[in-house]
Amino acid sequence: MRSRTRGTWLACLAAHPAVRRLQWRRIVPAASGTDTGGSIRQPASFCGITGIKPTYGVVSRYGMIAYASSLDQGGPMARTAQDCAVLLSAMAGFDERDATSLQREPEDYTRDLDRPLDGLRVGVPRGWLGDGVSADVRAAVEAGLAELEKLGAKRVEVDLPHAQYAIAAYYVIAPAEASSNLSRYDGVRYGHRAAEYTDLADMYAKSRAEGFGAEVRRRILVGSYVLSAGYYDAYYLKAQQVRRKVAEDFAAAFKLCDVIAGPVAPTVAYKLGEKTADPVQMYLGDVYTTLVNLAGLPALSAPCGFGEGGMPVGLQLVGNYFAEARLLNVAHRFQQATHHHLQTPPAGVLGAGGAQ
Repeated sequence: MRSRTRGTWLACLAAHPAVRRLQWRRIVPAASGTDTGGSIRQPASFCGITGIKPTYGVVSRYGMIAYASSLDQGGPMARTAQDCAVLLSAMAGFDERDATSLQREPEDYTRDLDRPLDGLRVGVPRGWLGDGVSADVRAAVEAGLAELEKLGAKRVEVDLPHAQYAIAAYYVIAPAEASSNLSRYDGVRYGHRAAEYTDLADMYAKSRAEGFGAEVRRRILVGSYVLSAGYYDAYYLKAQQVRRKVAEDFAAAFKLCDVIAGPVAPTVAYKLGEKTADPVQMYLGDVYTTLVNLAGLPALSAPCGFGEGGMPVGLQLVGNYFAEARLLNVAHRFQQATHHHLQTPPAGVLGAGGAQ
């Protein structure tokens, strides 16, 4: 079994012959990110690039600053699915320094990129393209699904009955884990330390108040609340039960289809700071991504067109456990037939919107 840490997978990546052939686009050809509730897929969708969140445990979390340990997963972002496959092949692997790392044989995620899509069953969950999605995003995703059908795929409807509760469960579980993980940043050994304080308790309070932003403090408070005596069973335990139901829904759906497809986000990227005054509306933007993290499944975002204001739209593909190669195959064949991943938004769009 191989061990992958930040240094070793970067070294392997640099030595990979396919990486040497990558053309530089924009600033860099590829990047790594972490996805706790959609933070690879949603930025990829908003910026018109490809990003994949692997199955939980496939990529080592060693070296990451933990937010929600049972949800965090590293993965690659690049212009194409092929580039993501090259990077993921270097990143994936067992790491003895990560207790959540899975011991599996190494995979070459580029091996099936050119596999035909004939007979592929694409599941579209009922309600995912309903009233909750803006018209421009719906149109782009529908066009993407139609293109997959042209390539030989068959569209089928599937049910994810507990998906409607996933975002609520996520925003209980993630802040709970965050409140625990971030407790170490007290100004003593980790994080910012206040310059002036009267005693130890005052140093703790001022260091955390100064060192954490408003959104981080909000999530710590929510997490501490749901884990407190008298509320644990009512909130955290219920959220974990919903998490199990979501995973069971996916298991049932994958008996009827090979991949699940739909939008990444209900709208295109919004302007920087536009929703900070209304965090609930901002959280609702994660409605199609958080349930994947709750179940620990792999998923990717591939550009499928442009919406309002010329902003990019991503098509989300979700696979069963360890189906990364299949997802990358579907995205690659889709990108061979389309040119959305080669296009950029009109001049000035990325500078003005949330996809900065």
